[in-house]
Amino acid sequence: MERHTGWFKSSHSTAGSNGCLEVRFAETTVDVRDSKNTAGPRFSFSSRAWRSFLTSAKRH
Repeated sequence: MERHTGWFKSSHSTAGSNGCLEVRFAETTVDVRDSKNTAGPRFSFSSRAWRSFLTSAKRH
């Protein structure tokens, strides 16, 4: 069974924001979902792809 951190929002999210994503880290993947629809679709990314995304986002 794969362990994960549990879902959390960014520290940059505000209480009244409707555009929040939640993230959880697992051993080999990073999962992302819409905070307003927690039972809805989820996206899973490899840890490597997630690091690449963050690196790119930090540049912009």
